Amino acid sequence: MSPNEAVRAVLERHLQSILDNDVAAYHATTVPELTLYEWYVTPHRIDGLAFHDFMLAEAARPDTPATALDPAGRAGTVDKARQRFDLANYNEQVHGDSAVCSYTLLVTRGTAEGVAVRNHNESRVLVRFGDAWKVVHVHKSPAWKAPYEAAA
Repeated sequence: MSPNEAVRAVLERHLQSILDNDVAAYHATTVPELTLYEWYVTPHRIDGLAFHDFMLAEAARPDTPATALDPAGRAGTVDKARQRFDLANYNEQVHGDSAVCSYTLLVTRGTAEGVAVRNHNESRVLVRFGDAWKVVHVHKSPAWKAPYEAAA
């Protein structure tokens, strides 16, 4: 497997672990000192895994319509198995033991009201530790003109 194939495989496993609320797989693909900017959560940097451990645990509850990749959720009952992600406009830059992946994350969910797609732009930085690639930093931004709300 080439470095690029390995990076993409780890990135997709990492994102799937979030969608599945799989804390063990999330930790296996992420460093403990992870840093993030998630514009829809807070305008400040988030450090470490505790924040996401809580989000994953809450998103796993059957009475929670949100997922960690779509924290706004939808009112009503949601079949969490009817969701997927896609990486639109994926770009990957590998420089030695570091990789920068940038893309538009599309989260598609099937609900009683129909199919809904949410999206935002992401960059995830991965570093190779021995044979394992791990996410060390995430930066998210809206896929529409900022500041925080989609244009009407």
